[in-house]
Amino acid sequence: MTTGSLLAADLVIAVLAAAGWLGGGAASAARRRPLALGLAAFALLATLARAITITALARAGWWFAAEKVLVAAPLSLAAVVVAGPRLLRAPGDIRSVAVPLLFAGYAGSGGLLVTVLHGYPASAGVGLLAVAGVVAATAVTWRALGARPSPTVSRVALAVAVAALVTGTGLAVTPDAAPGVPHDHRYRDAPTAGEPTRRFTLTAGTATVSVSGRDVEAWAFNGQVPGPELTATVGDVLEVTLRNRDIGRGVTLHWHGYDVPNSQDGVPGVTQATVLPGQEFVYRFRADQVGTYWYHTHAVSDIGVRKGLYGVLVVRPAPVTGVDVTVPVHTLSGLPLPAPRTEPVEAGVPVRLRLINTDSTTHRYALAGTPFRVAAIDGSDLRGPTPLVDTAVMIPAGGRYDLVFTAPATPVALFVDGREVYSTGPVSAATGAWPVLDPLSYGVASPVPWSRFDKEFTLVLDRGLDLRGLLPRYAHTVNGAAEPDIPPQVVRLDDIVRFTIVNRSQVVHPWHLHGHHVLVLTRNGKPATGSPLWLDSFDVRPGDVWEVAFRADNPGMWANHCHNLAHADAGMTLHLMYS
Repeated sequence: MTTGSLLAADLVIAVLAAAGWLGGGAASAARRRPLALGLAAFALLATLARAITITALARAGWWFAAEKVLVAAPLSLAAVVVAGPRLLRAPGDIRSVAVPLLFAGYAGSGGLLVTVLHGYPASAGVGLLAVAGVVAATAVTWRALGARPSPTVSRVALAVAVAALVTGTGLAVTPDAAPGVPHDHRYRDAPTAGEPTRRFTLTAGTATVSVSGRDVEAWAFNGQVPGPELTATVGDVLEVTLRNRDIGRGVTLHWHGYDVPNSQDGVPGVTQATVLPGQEFVYRFRADQVGTYWYHTHAVSDIGVRKGLYGVLVVRPAPVTGVDVTVPVHTLSGLPLPAPRTEPVEAGVPVRLRLINTDSTTHRYALAGTPFRVAAIDGSDLRGPTPLVDTAVMIPAGGRYDLVFTAPATPVALFVDGREVYSTGPVSAATGAWPVLDPLSYGVASPVPWSRFDKEFTLVLDRGLDLRGLLPRYAHTVNGAAEPDIPPQVVRLDDIVRFTIVNRSQVVHPWHLHGHHVLVLTRNGKPATGSPLWLDSFDVRPGDVWEVAFRADNPGMWANHCHNLAHADAGMTLHLMYS
């Protein structure tokens, strides 16, 4: 059973236990003895079962079990201590156990709410708040049922409150914030790109585009979705002029996966001001990184990218030989792009398919009709890729895979989530049962280039109630905080930096660090054994623990965020900054 499955199972068991105690209490108050005893017995079994899941989660990592051990477990123990003996005595008047059973339900619910509304890290304040809520709810229940407070229950409630303060409930504290470092949010790197050899102009504006025969209202670059494909040969100097015609919330250009100088990164409020209607901004950088990349607005990016403000950037080592096809996959107003297309290719011709996931969720790609190799991931060539047959690849949000093959005499087709998007002729293939490639074990390994780490950071991804703003929000959090309250990660030039990224939530978080590629070291404790895997976008699934590292060699202030852009907008964004 995976850690993600354990997290889901523990949550379900916690809900069932709390519901059982509360239901048993309500049934006993209504003097429905068989139902009350049955629900209470069920709740007791669920509470005991949860001890197993919490133990398993603690073994998987303290991140997954902190508040469960420090808050939920003491409350669950109090529930069993209070309700259990009363049930075993089988009282003649079942109504007399209503308050103990409801206390147990409040205790179970309190622990559950701490997990759902607060999450990681556990804290003494949150634990005490949960205890206070349980005690208050129990006091109200006594009043409502017209019962006199039991001395035993009162003593147990007091003992739990004292235990919360002294010995158990949430003594972990929020990690120390990074020290304040003076900066102006716009790193002034020297303009070393030189005179431009390739010039492009992108004009952002509202547009009506045709998708699958339907007219769709979109935001577009140069009136098209995706925007124009920007191409260069290594050594070119690109100059891209961004103009905003009528996007009221503003636009920028972020070069996703392309490690530009900081001033060209396109993050509003960090590296530049948002380009408002009637304004323009000129980006200039040298094309010295061969590979497949893409660009998109980083201003109100969740809405802007979803509505069509994106395009392809390809840097090639030399003039193309053979067939070179880009396939940026996107969903626009619920309609999939690109539309299926067929391009006949002569047998023996080398073909490169550049697959780009511009959505906020993972897509499954399957190439049918030929053996192929994964030549590059996220713009970085793989070492010793071997031929694959009847194998699918999963590409995270923002990620890119380059597939290469020699065109056979028979047709070839590319399927995305079962939908054909590219072919060289008619192909009938059932790809749904194909195994999925694990890139961490694909290709030929080489030693990790570093023997030490100068800085280490742990990012625990979760959900929680954010009360810092004017209105509360249920945010996607990092280490218990949401943007803008997540402390920055501070590094020095040439530091070797290791990230441990932990997902204790129930959803996938495709992680993306600007300005750097990271080398994958381990996933869930297992070292990467294939080709060195340099990524800028990777899926951290529920229960996953990734260890990645990089050299801090690109000074500036960099966004570090989930590339499910709705998650980033809901708080899951922080910054890496150079001191």
